[in-house]
Amino acid sequence: MKKEILRFITNFIVLILMGCSSKIIPLTNANLDVRNRDIVSVNRDVNTLILNNKIGDGIAIIKDLKFDEGIIEVELKGENNPQKSFVGIAFNIQNDSIYEAVYFRPFNFQSNEKVRREHSVQYISKPEFEWRFLRTNYKGQFESEYPRQPSPDEWFKVRVKIDGKKVFVYDQETKVELLSIERLTKQISNRIGLWTGYNSKGEFRNLKIKKLKTKY
Repeated sequence: MKKEILRFITNFIVLILMGCSSKIIPLTNANLDVRNRDIVSVNRDVNTLILNNKIGDGIAIIKDLKFDEGIIEVELKGENNPQKSFVGIAFNIQNDSIYEAVYFRPFNFQSNEKVRREHSVQYISKPEFEWRFLRTNYKGQFESEYPRQPSPDEWFKVRVKIDGKKVFVYDQETKVELLSIERLTKQISNRIGLWTGYNSKGEFRNLKIKKLKTKY
């Protein structure tokens, strides 16, 4: 109990100290290095990006942005399409197949089956720690339910806090912690990107970064 209280206080202080360092990241063609996806549309007025679906994972890497520890805020939109809607963020990107990611399965948000709802939020560290390996060997440790159960076809906003050892995921609307895990790899790269999974399209808007260590 004392550890939980201390962690809450620490997180609260960090968020206050970082409140003035938020930076909005423009989601434009010129600002993105897109891998295994095509940009369907960009709307600068509402800072929104849409990526198409293709076989395999896709990443839209943010150019000229160095990020290792801090907070990422973003609004995401998938669809109610079972096994074909995976949207999230990738970080510690070394190349197209080596990175960490936090992503969501919107088609599970409101499922009538509890076991599916418990697979709504996921952390992975590719290539060694894919979702299937983690679910088989560390059941329930690297994925979780989304208690608010957003509509699978609507926007939802999340906050991901990353430090050298852990990753915390929050629902921005309720401030509820969705996932808290120990990272499965060391920080090597300072690149981050918007991520879509196998055969998935994705929509992203209002990406904000709050840094802890390195400078822009």
